[in-house]
Amino acid sequence: MTKETPVQPQPLGDLPVPDGHGIYTFPDDLHRAHQTHTQQLAARHRNHDHRVLEVTAPHTRVPYYIEARTPAGHPVLVIEPHHDDFALSASGTFLARARPLTVATVFTRSRSVHPALEGTYAEVDTVSELRDREGAAALAPFTARRHLLGHEDAEPPYRPYDPQVLDRVTEELGRIAVAHPGAELLAPAAVTRHPDHLLVHEAAVRLGCTWFWEDLAFWSTYALAGCDQHLFRARKGATMWPELVDITDVVLDKVTVLRMHGSQMHPERKMYRPIRHAFTTAADLVDGPGPYAERFYRMEGSTC
Repeated sequence: MTKETPVQPQPLGDLPVPDGHGIYTFPDDLHRAHQTHTQQLAARHRNHDHRVLEVTAPHTRVPYYIEARTPAGHPVLVIEPHHDDFALSASGTFLARARPLTVATVFTRSRSVHPALEGTYAEVDTVSELRDREGAAALAPFTARRHLLGHEDAEPPYRPYDPQVLDRVTEELGRIAVAHPGAELLAPAAVTRHPDHLLVHEAAVRLGCTWFWEDLAFWSTYALAGCDQHLFRARKGATMWPELVDITDVVLDKVTVLRMHGSQMHPERKMYRPIRHAFTTAADLVDGPGPYAERFYRMEGSTC
């Protein structure tokens, strides 16, 4: 991975750890820690600290506060299947080390919301517009540019993707890549079996992408079921090499980014799950100082 100068985050105090007694208390511990973090940033915002942004979650309409990042270094073209995929799986890395980002979201026509909200958001146009606003709010701290491709989100029961759709998506993404010469491509590894993720991964590989995030697609399971992991290894064998990025210093900011996607992760208290996964991921760090990390993969033969 390209090494950039990391941002210097504000002190976060003691982060909760989901181990020991935290097995039982972590969701509430994290919620309280994030509330304290938000209050501290709100005070800076009231004192006219222009580095602190106010971002409002489109579903809950609750305001949150986060320090805007200053991008530096080599640009990155992120290719995500859905509006929340980058936020779930890779946002911590770019909160810690901001780089110029362009995000291309492929499947932006959707009726997918948390089951508890299906009565509130029932129509495709309503859901698609909400998720668009959620994506924009989540990416605001990164000052990212956005491209929406407008394809239909797959609906259960899932089936293999249409090869013709893969061809169209590859062509459309190729035009975006040409418009961003020199940008490093980043896409999902397709650990999950979700057909949209498998399609976007294949399209990215066709475009020469060699850098991938561990995608946490199904929010309740996080693609960590044994069968998903087994099939991922069967598909990729020894061609994908993992690398971990310590995100401990920005964990609470990542929670803020996730709060923007309230239509998918509901209620707020249950947004602890991606952070719990980051704790599990960090257990593999050898030299990292902190207990939270995100996992990426490099394709065999590529260089950081």
